[in-house]
Amino acid sequence: MTILITGGTGFIGAEVVRMLLAQGEQRPVVFHVSGNRQRLADVADQVEFVRGDLGNFSHILDVVKKTRPSAIYHLGAILSVASDADPSASFQANALGTFHILEAARLFDVPQVIFSSSIATYGSGFEEDVIGDTTIQRPTLFYGITKVLGEHMGLFYKRKYGLDYRCIRYPSIIGPGVKTPGVVQYTSWMIEECAKGKPFTVWAPPETRTPVLYFKDAARSVIELARAPLERIKTVNYLLGGTNPIVTAGEEADIVRAKIPGAQIDFRPDPALRPVLARLSVRFDDSRAREEWDWSPHYNQEQMVDDFLNEMRLHPERYA
Repeated sequence: MTILITGGTGFIGAEVVRMLLAQGEQRPVVFHVSGNRQRLADVADQVEFVRGDLGNFSHILDVVKKTRPSAIYHLGAILSVASDADPSASFQANALGTFHILEAARLFDVPQVIFSSSIATYGSGFEEDVIGDTTIQRPTLFYGITKVLGEHMGLFYKRKYGLDYRCIRYPSIIGPGVKTPGVVQYTSWMIEECAKGKPFTVWAPPETRTPVLYFKDAARSVIELARAPLERIKTVNYLLGGTNPIVTAGEEADIVRAKIPGAQIDFRPDPALRPVLARLSVRFDDSRAREEWDWSPHYNQEQMVDDFLNEMRLHPERYA
């Protein structure tokens, strides 16, 4: 039996595939919609690629029936900006797609599904100073709405059918090669554009604090959560708070300038985004993940920048 990774050619998914291969996993199955294998080109002969659409139930049924995976890492999704631009497509991929994965797992006796969710499920209307696993979720973005639905569908399948469902709510993920626009994508693009010798303008105020996690930590968290003993999994839907302390956009800019002499970074805050960005300054408490499956990030902000630049030097073809 193998592991099936939806969105396996994407930002986090491709790194999950690399880690699984490095740990001895034999021919993980990558389900993807884009047809772009750039991030996995050098290991393509060790991977089984299946192209399909999460919103097409036949595609999901076919791949699960054919591969009979021991686990599904469900990482495929349409992200926030694209979801708001096309809610119908987002509903098909994110909401129906997650239902299709869960139902296929039930029909073909897949023991485990790991689901990637987001802090977008909390929205921006909360009043708390600390956000945790049990904070009420009031998403404002359509992406967050679909992820809340996915989380609760997973809990239903766990309760009714005994599926070993587990979930991670990610903060903003930093890493090279990000293509999809997002409200806090400046956290990655600031580093990448300066590494390419280009100036970069940050649309957030310098004092903005955005919870972030490095893409290698994000990938590792999927595998570690999947392998944690079932008896320790109590919370099920786990928030990951990212690095601590959370640096400001201005502090990140200072780190980048120190690592890349001559880096040109300026700030032109977008007034329309101020209310959303201001709500990110709260503290995200991931103590349950730390207690229940020994989660902790390996990279702080400075180490992220160092490794990010090293990845771009060593593997430019992956992130072009």
